[in-house]
Amino acid sequence: MSLKKINTVLTAVFILFILWFGTDFILSPETTAPGFGLPSWPSGDGGGFLIIKGIRDVVLALVLGILLVTGHRRALGWVLLVEALAAYGDMTTVLAHHGSVATAFGVHALTATLMVVNGLLMMRETRKVAAAPATPAPQPA
Repeated sequence: MSLKKINTVLTAVFILFILWFGTDFILSPETTAPGFGLPSWPSGDGGGFLIIKGIRDVVLALVLGILLVTGHRRALGWVLLVEALAAYGDMTTVLAHHGSVATAFGVHALTATLMVVNGLLMMRETRKVAAAPATPAPQPA
């Protein structure tokens, strides 16, 4: 299997996973939130922040999807690297609020690290294209 196919499949899996998780947070945050790794449900009107997290995830997935569908593979590699920071941020949030260490590392850190690997593979795939000098357009005689 070519590197391009591997990258495409990995990216598509990330897109579907992030869309699914984000949509779950929007539609049923009370059942999805415990899987995030925090020790308690937000008090008062704090549940709205869970919906914000879901919207964030859906938007992150849509950005990846648009870049994948339009063939902007080098930009897709960069965006995967940057979006991994959101998952590392989620890991840090869980750990800082005394949440589940297993979820922080087993879900958030693992997801982020796999996104970094996918992003680096995408950058490797597109390295030759980006490094190739632009050839001047032929001039009419």
